[in-house]
Amino acid sequence: MKIAIGNDHAGTGYKKRVVDYLKNKGIEVINYGTNSDDSVDYPDFVHPVADDVETNKVDFGIIICGSGNGANMTANKHQGVRSALCWTGEITKLAREHNNANILSIPARFVSEHQAVDMVQIFLETSFEGGRHQKRVDKIPVEK
Repeated sequence: MKIAIGNDHAGTGYKKRVVDYLKNKGIEVINYGTNSDDSVDYPDFVHPVADDVETNKVDFGIIICGSGNGANMTANKHQGVRSALCWTGEITKLAREHNNANILSIPARFVSEHQAVDMVQIFLETSFEGGRHQKRVDKIPVEK
């Protein structure tokens, strides 16, 4: 499995903890995030993650910013990306089961690092249920 990860300054510590977890699981990680706490613009680090997910270069993406909102909005501009802003394990599980989310957006200022790692584990271990949910997911892309 291969994961792309991106973060802004609010998510640097979280990213390091998540990357350690992933590497310990034998998962390859492409790091597009900043490694500093100096202020940066989250789109610069989220677009590359979303590009990799959109082009199937990676299996999933993980993005981290202060509220998770800006990163999530940015990722969801990409067709084929279904980024889910999650702050509990239950929401994370449902994002995979019902929405076939392929990017997990983590709000660093609203969850602990431990919770973030737990959500990553749930995200990666949960499968899409398909069935009645598939027709809904199929309606997400905008056709022009």
